[in-house]
Amino acid sequence: MTPLDSSGPVYSETPRSRCEFYRRVCSLPTVIDPATGRITMRAGLVGAVMMPTALAHRVKTILDVRGVAPLPIIGHPRATMWTFLVRGDIVPIGDPAQVARLWAARVVVIRDGDIALPSPAPDPLMVRTWISPAISAFRPSGAVVLECARQCLAGQTGR
Repeated sequence: MTPLDSSGPVYSETPRSRCEFYRRVCSLPTVIDPATGRITMRAGLVGAVMMPTALAHRVKTILDVRGVAPLPIIGHPRATMWTFLVRGDIVPIGDPAQVARLWAARVVVIRDGDIALPSPAPDPLMVRTWISPAISAFRPSGAVVLECARQCLAGQTGR
């Protein structure tokens, strides 16, 4: 390297370095699957709301207008779905009609189980990317994200 070469050393990100970032900066309880390099976490204090991309765009717009930020959102390009990482404050919905409307719209609430996060390790079966990356420990209220989805669905006319 000459003094005029400003490119500097090249660093490559690994599943381990990404997982450490998620833990330290974002307070996400992540683990790495050693066989695949997939990064996952158990839902609990952190939950997720998954929905089709078109609906998610509208929900994100409402949240942006309300000033809810930063919004950690994972994209699933092959499935045309987005997953909002949220606080685990969603209570079960008692109204069967609302549950049916969310079900029909393919809105999924993840309160327990594993949530997969984007990893730098190639995984041809499960492509995930950040639409809006996790950059801090902030996560929006899951109840608010779900209410925005319901608001968008209520505004739709027949299918």
